[in-house]
Amino acid sequence: MATRRNSTDDPLAPLTLAVGQEDLLLDRAVQQVVAAARASDPDTDVRDLTSDQLQPGTLAELTSPSLFAERKVVIVRNAQDLSADTVKDVKAYLGDPVEEITLVLLHAGGAKGKGLLDAARKAGAREVACPKTTKPAERLSFVRSEFRALGRSATPEACQALVDSIGSDLRELASAVSQLVADVEGTIDEAVVARYYTGRAEASSFTVADRAVEGRAAEALEALRWSLSTGVAPVLITSALAQGVRAIGKLSSARGGRPADLARELGMPPWKIDRVRQQMRGWTPDGVAVALRAVAEADAGVKGGGDDPEYALEKAVVAVARAARSGR
Repeated sequence: MATRRNSTDDPLAPLTLAVGQEDLLLDRAVQQVVAAARASDPDTDVRDLTSDQLQPGTLAELTSPSLFAERKVVIVRNAQDLSADTVKDVKAYLGDPVEEITLVLLHAGGAKGKGLLDAARKAGAREVACPKTTKPAERLSFVRSEFRALGRSATPEACQALVDSIGSDLRELASAVSQLVADVEGTIDEAVVARYYTGRAEASSFTVADRAVEGRAAEALEALRWSLSTGVAPVLITSALAQGVRAIGKLSSARGGRPADLARELGMPPWKIDRVRQQMRGWTPDGVAVALRAVAEADAGVKGGGDDPEYALEKAVVAVARAARSGR
């Protein structure tokens, strides 16, 4: 997500190349250039075009000399979709860019339109990587970087809880970080995140799972009923239950060691190792097997295998909570 430093890291460089498919990062790359241009000249003319709007000859018109020598930013979105003739125009322009004009090319990356991508890099473009975040660890890193960028600290548990609560949409994650920073003083912890976002589908489903694997049946059932009443999809709850029980099983069968070592072995963040260690008290191997069967039955029930998804979930929650106490 960081800028790739080529010949310059100046937002007002003649050419900025934003590469990737993450819309939020692409928009931020554009906003950075526009903000820098308007800081230099409040009257900067900004032209934001899609690939089909940039026809052969259009770029020449937009970059032709002005009597007033005004600063201009020309943004071209989905540059990988430009026609062959327009690509020729852009490549020709890259060889002789106009002073006071900043061209911003947004390119998805990949094989399509690679010739233009290579030409822009060869011309010394300032490049900003905007990759799609597909892994939970990448979203967690994004949340941490958002807090740092705003000059605030958040605990690892709070960052993870926010990712669990919001999901994969970076815009929503960024908005949530901004809201927490604006509303909360001091270090942001997991309790604060829960207070703000416990109504989100993912957050409430994981609350059900956490209470169940801790053996707190009454609290798990209360959380379950609240979740269902607020519209949480039953399949999210069975998924959270399955993840919770599997984490217990993984850690109980793992070799002992420091949280960091176990985190690498099991593919969990170190803070989660500590949490699961606390939750696994009272669990036995037989209890894990019983709980997994109960969750599998509930999953089949909520996906059409039963007449009453709510009852199937309640039954699974009780079974998991009992299994959590089987070794006590």
